[in-house]
Amino acid sequence: MKKKILYALAALLIALSVFIVPTVWFKPWSIDHFYTRTFLHFALQRPMMLSSLRILEPMGIDFHNDDLDDVSMAFAQREAKWLSRQLRILRSYDRESMDADERLSYDVLEWFMVDAEQANAYMFHNYPVNQMAGIQSGLPDFMINTHQIGNEGEARDYVARLNQFGRFFSQVNTGLRHRASIGVIPPRFVFEKVLDEVRAFVAHPVAEHPLFVHFKERVEESVPEARREDLLESARSAIADTVYPAYREVIACLEEIQVLASTDDGVWKFPDGEAFYAYQLRHHTTTDMSPDEIHALGLTEIERIQAEIADILTGQGIAFDQVGAALMQLGKEERFLYPDTEDGRAELLRDYQALIDEISAGIDSLFDKRPKAPVEVVPVPHFKEATATVAYYDAPAFDGSRPGRFYVNLRSIEEHAKFGMPTLAYHEAVPGHHFQIAMAQEMTDVPFFRKVIPFTAYTEGWALYAELLAAEAGFEDDPFDRLGYLQAQLFRAVRLVVDTGIHHKRWTREEAIDYMLRQTGMAESDVVAEIERYIVNPGQACAYKVGQLKILALREKAEAALGSSFDIRAFHNIILGNGALPLTILEKQVDRWIADVEPAVPPHPA
Repeated sequence: MKKKILYALAALLIALSVFIVPTVWFKPWSIDHFYTRTFLHFALQRPMMLSSLRILEPMGIDFHNDDLDDVSMAFAQREAKWLSRQLRILRSYDRESMDADERLSYDVLEWFMVDAEQANAYMFHNYPVNQMAGIQSGLPDFMINTHQIGNEGEARDYVARLNQFGRFFSQVNTGLRHRASIGVIPPRFVFEKVLDEVRAFVAHPVAEHPLFVHFKERVEESVPEARREDLLESARSAIADTVYPAYREVIACLEEIQVLASTDDGVWKFPDGEAFYAYQLRHHTTTDMSPDEIHALGLTEIERIQAEIADILTGQGIAFDQVGAALMQLGKEERFLYPDTEDGRAELLRDYQALIDEISAGIDSLFDKRPKAPVEVVPVPHFKEATATVAYYDAPAFDGSRPGRFYVNLRSIEEHAKFGMPTLAYHEAVPGHHFQIAMAQEMTDVPFFRKVIPFTAYTEGWALYAELLAAEAGFEDDPFDRLGYLQAQLFRAVRLVVDTGIHHKRWTREEAIDYMLRQTGMAESDVVAEIERYIVNPGQACAYKVGQLKILALREKAEAALGSSFDIRAFHNIILGNGALPLTILEKQVDRWIADVEPAVPPHPA
């Protein structure tokens, strides 16, 4: 009997080895196991991403919450080699034997991996430290808005992460110096703005520093009083002895490289700069459109949108020479602005939430599926206000502990003219980013990577399409709200021109700012922040209009093919129901849906 048990255990061990060994180290037997292994490797190498997703915490797993990412050059190079191996393994599976849903997962991951492999040729063609969303502000933002402190253990994890700032920024500085050695140096204005930001960041007394103030507030809410002081003293020491010295090293590194900076703003100045920019456009638009084609598309869209704006201005009895100048003047009128006070800013946030609540209650005719996760309106953290965009969205946590968040930048009341607020709320929240991203997270029966994989043209294209959808549904029938909608559409069309102008046609920062001011009439502070954003993130701004126009074209294609059988809610289910997709793959999904819905051609009468 004992021998039989030993034989059975041996057989079980062999069976497990046959399953586990290839799953962990070689080609898994099942492509679903390959998907799981690939995502787990990617996530486990990035503890900050795991903290953001919160997919392990519900299982009581939190080992990652005391660690920061590895941002070293060596790590990036190892990951590049790993990704190439995974792409080869993926392609070794028999795609033709898969069903339609399985092929979709295969195609999405293959597109993503091929794109990432191409990106590895330009691994250091970027600015990790920049004025828009650089790592120097991104890490404190992560600590305050993502790392959760609900008990003593999470508080100690927070302190452990503070104590890693030195290692983290030492790796960042090494990467910055390497980039400078190969000619990848930010324009001069980036150094000026980032140095101002970082110097201000370390000018606070420790007790008044945002990292400590936030920690103290959370500890007082979640930790018994008898154990608080030890935690607070640990945080004080970590900030004084590790965080501040780390940021002073960043300052020294930036001052060292700053002397090499020029006023050349486009990536054309990089080694292989033209090829890099062409890649960035492919990456963000998921198309093969050239810089010149995108530039021309922008000019066409500007002309079309400005013509409609001119008609509305004329209809309202507003005399004007230029559309942009007229919109700028309207945006400064007292009737469209909140008081420049704390009470005024609080009212502005409440009104954004009211806009979201209103449209949420009024779009049943457009959507029969909605995300379960709520969305809330919150201000951009004060230390990010000066250089952050006017608004942005952050996804919910998977465990429900954090809702979707629509961040509003309150640095300037003039950036939130009342007639522009509805469109911004629809873009960032409902039915824009919140609908798309939260619904993707809530998909079932798909590999996990499909819930989180990003494609800019799809995500931003949907959000811009959501603006159009709200306007079509009558939420902006007031002429001035319609102007706000059109100004937002014009803004995204102008992006096509200025992004390609800077990085392909070699425009200066000042030329791009002047062009956007004249064409859009947006607040100057907003325009400056936007143009400086495009400079440090080339190609990203071109994804919005390209994605929106593609989704709209697919809708028109479906309407023409299906006629009375077309259902807008079913169309939106197809667009949103598969997570983010490259535009070419999205079109195939719509074509498949059309073929499934389209009634069969009746037999020809005899």
